Amino acid sequence: MISKLSYLSESAIFRDLSPEEREWVTSIGTTATYEPGKVFYTPEEPREALFLLREGKARIYTFSPEGEKQEIAPISPGTLFGEMPLIGARMHTNFAEAVEACTVWIINRNDLERILLDKPRVALRFLETLGKQLMELEARLEDIAFKTIPARLASLLLRLMEEHGPTIVGYAHQDLAEMIGTYRETTTQTLGQFKRQGLLTIGRKRLEILNPDGLREIAEG
Repeated sequence: MISKLSYLSESAIFRDLSPEEREWVTSIGTTATYEPGKVFYTPEEPREALFLLREGKARIYTFSPEGEKQEIAPISPGTLFGEMPLIGARMHTNFAEAVEACTVWIINRNDLERILLDKPRVALRFLETLGKQLMELEARLEDIAFKTIPARLASLLLRLMEEHGPTIVGYAHQDLAEMIGTYRETTTQTLGQFKRQGLLTIGRKRLEILNPDGLREIAEG
């Protein structure tokens, strides 16, 4: 287990803080673990808290009008997420759940008020990070709302390629379908089209991107 102080020293959010500021931040909030499939919050059971993922993998998702699960954003270590009306980060229709076993740092409303009042420089880093992530979230929601399925899938594959390189491993067709808000069968058909176009090869939970420019043309079309 990574110590909180060690983690804060390595996290991009806190890296440029002074040792004294990092030491102070470690006194704020609590640490918790979540097993795969456990939810952090739901629309019916919101939590007025921010979460910082320290270890593991999680995701934010919603449901389409047809009842299909739609992943809005993956959550990787170092990501802040959560429901916090105090700073306008309220997502009324979203769910957040652990994909893998997760360790999170939980900052409740009272903790955040302490940060805002006592350490404005720390608070500014929180707000900058959340603002950037909310903009990315809006862009993904626009993709789901306005782009065709091939364009959404091409955009997703390009994002995954940026994170993992041209060989993308560990994603089943159902995972990809949930990430773009469609059915598994539709995703499989679209991947088949991309394969016939020479854009990628398909294996078991493995995709090899062969023509990123071709995918980019579809994503922007």
